[in-house]
Amino acid sequence: MKRALGFTLIELLVVIAIIAILAAITFPVYARAKDAAFRGSDMASMNQLRSALQLYYTDQGAYPPQLLGYVTLYTSGPSTGNVIPANDLQSYLYKKRVSALAAFKPSYNTFKPSDTTGAVYPNQDPRPLGTPIGDLNGDGVEDAADDQLGSRQPFGPTDGFVCKNGAAGCAAPPGDANARWFYSISGYDVAVVPDLTQPTQTRTEMRYTLFWTGWGLTTGSSLDDPRQLGYANPPDDTIVTWNSYFRENGMGDVPVATNREILLFLGGSAKPADSKGVFDRSWRYEVNP
Repeated sequence: MKRALGFTLIELLVVIAIIAILAAITFPVYARAKDAAFRGSDMASMNQLRSALQLYYTDQGAYPPQLLGYVTLYTSGPSTGNVIPANDLQSYLYKKRVSALAAFKPSYNTFKPSDTTGAVYPNQDPRPLGTPIGDLNGDGVEDAADDQLGSRQPFGPTDGFVCKNGAAGCAAPPGDANARWFYSISGYDVAVVPDLTQPTQTRTEMRYTLFWTGWGLTTGSSLDDPRQLGYANPPDDTIVTWNSYFRENGMGDVPVATNREILLFLGGSAKPADSKGVFDRSWRYEVNP
């Protein structure tokens, strides 16, 4: 009588242990490869948007109010009053200068074309007034006189929804109790981040705007920060937008100081930047503070 062949319990446990070890080695490698591929794809998309912006500027003599466009509703037909999905939108850059909606959608963005959202301003620079980021008054010296209140960001994430005109804390627009001006899929106009004031909650922050300083949003000034897209001929280091989907958050969901942010400057390609620095200073972030 032949003896049946098979694995012993110990052999099966050894095989299972080997598979578990291989999985533990493989999964992090796969996750890193996926993350690197997503970062490369998002950088390419951001550079595509920058090129489209420059074409728009050449044609129109100014930069558009938004990259994708504000939420638009049908005004006639059976869908009157409903949101026009972003993929059916005819907007500032889409579809004339950027033919693929995917260019506006970061890899980790999971929103649909019809999803809309309100947005708040990102953080204001927490450093004391008188901390300069350049020679704004043109006297040849970079000192405290170059950092005046009007050249600072007047609104932050606790000041309420952003209106189309750039003000904050505005009333909801007619027919929209949630002040939903933005398409959620446009992750370079707005982005979802943890809300540090409400544990386990998120908030949607603005990323692209023509003006962000007190003077820029009101009267303008020769002493204002010129790094705003709404001014004529903004310098190359003007921040267009940033990608915060790759941040590594630490204690209390505050980003860790690592080069995980992707920052798009007006005069150059998308580049890694310090997530903590961008988180703290938003459009006032400098490459070499």
